[in-house]
Amino acid sequence: MRNRISTALQQLEATHGIRILYACESGSRAWGFPSPDSDFDVRFIYCHPSAWYLTLDEGPDTLNFPVDDELDLAGWELRKALRLLRGSNASVFEWLQSPVVYHEALDFRARLAPFLPAAFNLKAGLHHYLGQLRRGVEEDLAGNEVRLKRLFYALRSALAARWIRERHAVPPMEFAPLRELLPAALETEVATMLAAKASSNEKTTVLRPVALSEFLREELTAGQAARDVLPVLRGTGAAGELDLLFRALLAEAFVA
Repeated sequence: MRNRISTALQQLEATHGIRILYACESGSRAWGFPSPDSDFDVRFIYCHPSAWYLTLDEGPDTLNFPVDDELDLAGWELRKALRLLRGSNASVFEWLQSPVVYHEALDFRARLAPFLPAAFNLKAGLHHYLGQLRRGVEEDLAGNEVRLKRLFYALRSALAARWIRERHAVPPMEFAPLRELLPAALETEVATMLAAKASSNEKTTVLRPVALSEFLREELTAGQAARDVLPVLRGTGAAGELDLLFRALLAEAFVA
């Protein structure tokens, strides 16, 4: 799959006349709880030659492709990605932490890393993960049997929200460090389910775990209560520095 992904990225550059600056895994394979049949969720950030930006009308800022059984491939144009970073979009923060990097140019991740603490908005981040958790609690986990995949999606969102609420910081992308916040009483059950997921397919269901479900509901309630009182911690001057980085990357991306 790495060869297939690398080839796909090279073809995109040639077909669209773009430079891919960064490509990573963004789904369960990066989070740390894939199933054997999990697809590869590849997300990338790209730029055009400088002339593309010097028009009266802005062009398309995303590249999306049909999803098959193995590969889910999608990308954001650089200006869009930097705007979303400035606006504290949770997906960008996750991509830049991914443990699985398929491609990187111009030291992209290292140059973006200093902006993460300054750009992260606690309330926006909490809102994002609470939205995912709410879906899990109210929809995915409503029945007596639940999909194991969806259970871990909800649990990861709950722990990320708790990380923001308690530590006032950008939550890690991976599940392993988030487990530090899991109550000790749930550790054995979660470890057992994690082992089951590693050997089960994406559609595997289990009986809804009562104690874990209650924990998720409690975290949703606690997160909702904290949302209105969390401080908005932002650095200053990030916008101007991001402008400079944007120009620098464009200047370097297509050097002959």
